[in-house]
This record gives sequence, structure tokens and C-alpha cells, in this order.
Amino acid sequence: MRPHEPYSENNSDVESVGSVRRGDRRPFSGPISSTSKPRKNAKFDLSSSSSSSSPKAADADDTYVEITLDIRDDSVAVHSVHTAGADHDPNTLDDPELSLLAKRTLEKQSSSFRASVLRSTSSRFKQVSQELKRFTSLNRRTSTRRLDRTKSAATHALKGLKFIAAKTGGGKTSPSWAPVEKKFDELTASTNGLLPSSLFGECIGMNKDSKEFAGELFRALARRHNITDDAINKSQLREFWDQISDDSFDSRLQTFFDMVDSDADGRITEEEVEEIISMSASANKLSTIQKQAKEYAALIMEELDPGNAGYIMIHNLETLLLQAPNQSVRVSDSRVLSQLLSQKLKPTNESNPIIRTYDKFQYFVEDNWQRIWVIMLWLGICAGLFAYKFIQYRHRAVFKVMGYCVCIAKGGAETLKFNMALILLPVCRNTITWLRNKTKLGVIVPFDDNLNFHKVIAVGISVGVGLHALAHLTCDFPRLLDATDEQYKPMEPFFGKEQPDNYWWFLKGVEGITGIIMVILMAIAFTLATPWFRRNKLNVPESLKKLTGFNAFWYSHHLFVIVYALLVVHGIFLYLTKEWYKQTTWMYLAVPVVLYGCERLIRAFRSGIKPVKILKVAVYPGNVLALHMSKPHGFKYKSGQYMFVNCRDVSPFEWHPFSITSAPEDDYLSVHIRTLGDWTRQLKTVFSEVCQPPQAGKSGLLRAEFMQGGAQNPKFPKILIDGPYGAPAQDYKKYDVVLLVGLGIGATPMVSIVKDIIDNMEEKEANANAMENGQGGHSSRGGSKHGKGFRTRKAYFYWVTREQGSFEWFKGIMNEVAEMDERGVIELHNYCTSVYEEGDARSALIAMLQSLQHAKSGVDVVSGTRVKSHFAKPNWRQVFKKITLHHPDTRVGVFYCGAPALTKELSQLASDFSRKTSTKFEFHKENF
Repeated sequence: MRPHEPYSENNSDVESVGSVRRGDRRPFSGPISSTSKPRKNAKFDLSSSSSSSSPKAADADDTYVEITLDIRDDSVAVHSVHTAGADHDPNTLDDPELSLLAKRTLEKQSSSFRASVLRSTSSRFKQVSQELKRFTSLNRRTSTRRLDRTKSAATHALKGLKFIAAKTGGGKTSPSWAPVEKKFDELTASTNGLLPSSLFGECIGMNKDSKEFAGELFRALARRHNITDDAINKSQLREFWDQISDDSFDSRLQTFFDMVDSDADGRITEEEVEEIISMSASANKLSTIQKQAKEYAALIMEELDPGNAGYIMIHNLETLLLQAPNQSVRVSDSRVLSQLLSQKLKPTNESNPIIRTYDKFQYFVEDNWQRIWVIMLWLGICAGLFAYKFIQYRHRAVFKVMGYCVCIAKGGAETLKFNMALILLPVCRNTITWLRNKTKLGVIVPFDDNLNFHKVIAVGISVGVGLHALAHLTCDFPRLLDATDEQYKPMEPFFGKEQPDNYWWFLKGVEGITGIIMVILMAIAFTLATPWFRRNKLNVPESLKKLTGFNAFWYSHHLFVIVYALLVVHGIFLYLTKEWYKQTTWMYLAVPVVLYGCERLIRAFRSGIKPVKILKVAVYPGNVLALHMSKPHGFKYKSGQYMFVNCRDVSPFEWHPFSITSAPEDDYLSVHIRTLGDWTRQLKTVFSEVCQPPQAGKSGLLRAEFMQGGAQNPKFPKILIDGPYGAPAQDYKKYDVVLLVGLGIGATPMVSIVKDIIDNMEEKEANANAMENGQGGHSSRGGSKHGKGFRTRKAYFYWVTREQGSFEWFKGIMNEVAEMDERGVIELHNYCTSVYEEGDARSALIAMLQSLQHAKSGVDVVSGTRVKSHFAKPNWRQVFKKITLHHPDTRVGVFYCGAPALTKELSQLASDFSRKTSTKFEFHKENF
């Protein structure tokens, strides 16, 4: 269970229903005697053969689970599900997903379940009723404690108060002292065995961002142990370590209370709460919460100090921690619980290496068959052309002088001509977009990999250049220079009557000069296109900075205009081919060059006749610039597509691609641009100059809007656009279920998609209503065409970002989707990775605050939206697992946009679950 979810009432004890078979898919419906009193713990065997099962079967703990229920007067809730016997194993952890699904399943069926509880006379669950009655009599006495600590709630609270991570030590659940002792010895080597408080956090494994939090923890522990010095020795550190690594709830609660209670008077004032909120927010890089610490402290005091005493005690804090979490995920069918109990959904490892290798090969072919046939076809053509020229020159007179070297040189040259023509096709974006949208070729041709194929062809060009140049320079020319007069005589028609006597003869000719210049220009362009230069990954002197980055890549690639011109000239002035019809270079290049030239002309023509007007500009935290502009007449696009943007105030020549974040039904276009390079940085600067700080209620750091009829509208820089162009995410409509994953600014195409899904669902509903009323099947928006081919009925959107400020980028859109999505078609999940994982004491107070604020106002304290945020990174296996169990026998489209780091994991999970389950995941990526 997550410590930051909303809480339910905690005034109940727990029934622990144990030993339920994982394979049993029948929901629990046995009779339970009605009573208004809470019950104590009890365990029951509910297996179908409980009365006749063998001892061997009974001991097979791995085939059983234990479900812990909260049974109240009018409801039944599930707190946890774990393996039987977990009570005796302190290392056994609850499965939060099982708990969640069990809880939601039983809550949905609560009305029918309670009715069944009262009237059913099934003999199978008679034991349950008898045991409940027996424990009811044991619970009639009044509890002396203010609060009942249910097992599930206490476990949840313990997870929310971990002061050290398991990775600090050697065990999975119990951190070891040995690494801490070793670190102590390193840090105190020069301090006579005394560890100053400033190094305490580093010693116990906390990072530098938690230095303030670690300092407060040190002071709390020092007060508890009556230590007044600002440094401790090893024995004192061991005492500290024993306390913070203690698994007992009382110990962790007391330590946390001591941290908040800075003056050690046993009471927590509002000022102390504010201080710990500010400290926790700082450790988790939550600047917004840090600024509003006073407001949030008042909220906590309002909740825990209703009598306005001005302070709270430890039992008040205990009340908040022990409340059971409440997850907000829907579960529609009780069989999902049964499936979860019986499936691990983890790929098994084949022990036989031959079978394992064969399986890997088979899976590889299944996942990459489109790429494989394209690459094989390309390699086949290159090999055929090479072989054709090789054999041709094997039977020519020059072979007697130059040997196989000339065959290799000419074979490499033929593949080079082919690849120089082919490399232009993957970047003919208008053509590819038309083929993707208007034909069925997308079934067999991987259009999404156009840029990857472009890079592969570039490698082929490099190989061709190497074979051609090296064979000529190191073999052909030396042999020609060393040839005897008799051997040279057949070469006179090609090289002249005078035999060359040095290398300079070959280099000074048109063939040599054009060849050398082409090699130099291609080497520059290829080098600056590598990720190290293009993404500024190299540490180069400041004077060489201009040679790195996107600008250097973009301009150097235009050197190929010169390269292609020289290639045509080089192909005309050949040494060994004089007939024009045998000089085939121009024949290879003609169609691709004309096609690519038309593409560039279309961009210039289209951007010129379709001007856009800037409507709104906003600068957001995280260096993000949002541009809202008018939609040109006839500009039709699909969600997930992108367009090129040009700003003449920055550069009249550069065009940069950005995903469209508005939906096709919107009357405007919008893009969100993160400043990652020179051009985007300058673009943000020129727009920031016309912006002002936002008015109250407006988001962003800076804003500017065009007001119709306004007297003093800002003078925005001129923007040109070109597009739209096809992208992987545009195919989401082909799937019944989609999983959308955006990493940082990679959420941009996904935001457009979730808006489009809502628009399509509304349109579909409007058309259905119109049909019922006899008004035809067209909505007022004329959307029957827009909704053509729309199949999506469920979408899961996961947005993972490092910074809290990132949530402002799409704050309005998130709230809009949350309000419009009445049927729960879209599940929105925001993850802030700067916050420590749910369970870390550094985020415990943030989790409490999040629950209180969301319950009170419906607004999340981290994201500032109606969508509740999660901490740290998602468990992607659990995400796929949930989708698999909710959507069996379904094709699920997985669309990822972001940095390449997550691509491999998501792709592997999609493959694993597709092979092991009836749900088929199809992975699509868009990296930047």
C-alpha cells in the first residue's frame, strides 16, 4: 500500500482469512454472523477440500495466500494479501497490488456480499461463522488504547517510516551495520574517531540532497540519547543505527516524533510542523510545497488538533499514520482477483541452452520481422550490385594490371552510388506521411524506423567509400605506377599514352580533387551527426563549443548539397568508363534528388501561404516554452503527429520538429518546447522578452496573450510552421487499449492523444444519441469522419518527470481531462521521481500532507492538479501485469516518447507479456 493515498476509518479490528487457494476463482460468499462489534484476528481454511485435505497439502504454504479483512458494521474491506504463514516470517511483505484488487473487488460487491453474509446457510463456510462468534465474545471488553493497531495499517505505517534504505546494508529487508561501520572509519580517519553531524547522513547512506533532513535526524537521536556534542563516536553511532533500523512501529514513530518535536517538550506546535514540512520538501526538491509550508502546517493542525489546543501529541501523529490507505483504481470483475492470486506473470528461464537460444531467435524474429526483411533486402541489393561490378571488371583488360583491387574498388563504388540515392528517401517526410496515412504499406514497412534506416545506410556509405578509396589508393594506383610498358599499353585509352609516374598525377585530376573533397565533407557531416557531438556529450574547450550541438549537426548536413554536386561530376570524369550511358551515377541520383528537392520546396511554399498568428505564450519551470498559435485553414493532423517550427528572429534557415500538443478538434495549435540546445534557448529568450509575470490565477513564470481588439497587444516574433508529419503515436486509434508513457517533455504527443480520446468518446456518444432521436449519425462537429477507425475504449497514461515544476506544463489539460472523463476511459498517473520512494521517512510527511489536501480540496499537493501524484519511478512490470489481467485476449498499443533509457525495459516487458499471456502488447517508440 502506498503511504500517500487517502485514508479510511481505522476504528475496526481485522479478520485474517487464511489459506485460500491461489487457483480458486470463486469469490468468497460464506455466511458471517452479524454483529456491530469489531472482531479480533482469526484464521480459517476456506479451501474446497478443507475437511479432507491431506497433511502434505496443508503444509504446502506456497499454494496458499492469506487475505486480511477489515469487517465493520456495514462494510468489508481488504487490507492485505500475502502468503500463508507470513505472520511467522518478519521478512514477508504484503503484495499491495493483490490487496488493492481484492479490496476493490470486495468493495464493489459489498452490498450483495453483506446480504449473502446474513442469509447464506452454506455448510462450507459454517466454520467462519462459528469462529467469528467466538472471537466476538473475546472483544466485548472496552479497549484501553485510544487506537487499535490493525496488522495491515501498522504494516502500512511501518513502510512509511523507513529512515534507511535496504540497499544501505547487505540484506533485502534488514540493513547491515558493517557498511556503515566501514564508512564511519573512512570519514573519521582524520577526526580522531569522531563523526560530526554534518557527515551523519553520508555515513548512514543518505545522499547530499538529504543533508538537512539527516541533520535534524541526528539532533533528534542526540536528544533521545542525551548527547549534547555535535559529534559522536562509533559506539554512539551504533546506538543511533540500532534505533533507526529498528523494525518496531513504536521505535520508528518515536524517532519521527522526536524529529518534529525540535524543543523536546513532548508536544508538536504548528511552527515545528512547518519546519519539518519545509525540510521534507527541500529533501524531495518540492519547491512549491516549501513555499507553502505555513499553509500546509495549518492544514495538518486543523486535522489533528480540532480542539485548537495549539499542539499535537504523539498519539495524534499515530492516528494519521495508522489510517488505512485507499487506492483509487477501479476493478471491474472479481475474477481479476483470482487471476492475480494464481499468476506471477514472470518469464521462466529455459534450462536447455539450445532451446533457450532457439526461443530467443524466434522471439527476435517475431518482434523485428519488418526490420529484418527490409535490412535483408537492402543487404541483398548491395551484395548484388557489388557482385555485378566485381564480375564485370574481372573480365576486363584492367584486371591484368590492377587485379582484384579494381574489382573491389568498382564494387564498392556501385554500392556507394545506390546508397547515396537511397539515403534521401527515409528523410522525405511528406512522402512517408502520405504512404503511412493513405496506404496499407505500414503493415509491412516499419515507417517508424525511417531515421534509424537513414543511419544504417550512412554506415553502408562509409563502407562503400572505404572500399573504393582504399582499393584505389593502396593497390590500384601503385600497381599502375609499377606496371611495365607492355602491361601499361592496354591502359593507354584510360590514362593516356604517358604512364603516370607519381601519386600527384592521380590527385590533381578532376577525379582526385572531387573525391578528396567529398571524403572530407562527408567525414565532417558524419562526425558532427554522432550522438557525442549532436547532444553535447563531449567536454571540449569553450573555443570549440560551436562545433557541437544541434546547430553544428544541422548546418554540416547541408554540406551534402556540395557532396551530391561533386558526386555527379566525379561520376562523369571516370578513369575507366568513357561512354555516357555507362556513367550511371546521375541515373541513381535523379529520382531521389528530385523527390527530396520537391519536399523542400513544399515546405517553403506551404509555410509561406499558411501563416500563423501567436495567440498565447507561456514560460514554465523546467525551461519549457509553450506556444499557442492560430490553426491555418486546411491544416489537418492526427494526435501524436509533429510539425516543424521556424523563427526568423532566431535563424531564417533552421527548422526544428516538435510534437503537437493540441487535439485535432481544438481551434488552435500548440507546441511545448524544452530548451535543450542553442536554437531552443534563443527561441525562449526572444519570446521571454515580450512576456510579463502572470496575473493571479494564471500558470507559468512568464506569460503573454493576444487579445482580440486589444490596444496594446505584445509584438510576438514571427513563426512559420511546416507539417504535419507522421509519427508512431498517431496509430493509437487502431488499438482497443493503449498504454501511453511519456518521460519528461516526451509527454507532449501523449497529451494530445488523451484529449483526442475524450473528444472521440464525446463525439461517439453524441452520434449515438442523435441516432436514437432519429437525427442521423453526425454530431454538430461533423465528426463522423474524424472518428473513423476509432477503436480505443481504455487508455493508461503514465507521465514520469524529475521536477515538480514540470506538472505546470499541462496542468490545465490534466484538469480538463479529469473533469471530462466521466466514464473513466483514461487513467492518469503522474510520477515525480525527485520525491523519495513511498515508504521513505523523508517523504512520509509529504505523503500525509498529500492525502489530507486531496481529501479536503481534491487537489494534489505535488502536481497541483486533480490527478494524484506517485513518488519515485513506476514499477513497470506491475503496470503491464495490471493491464494484462484487466484486458485478456486484447491487443494493447504501447507508445513511448522520451529518452532512450527506458526503451529497452518497456520493449522487453511488452515482449514478455505478449508471449506468456493472451494479451498482446505492440511497442512503439519515439526517442529524442
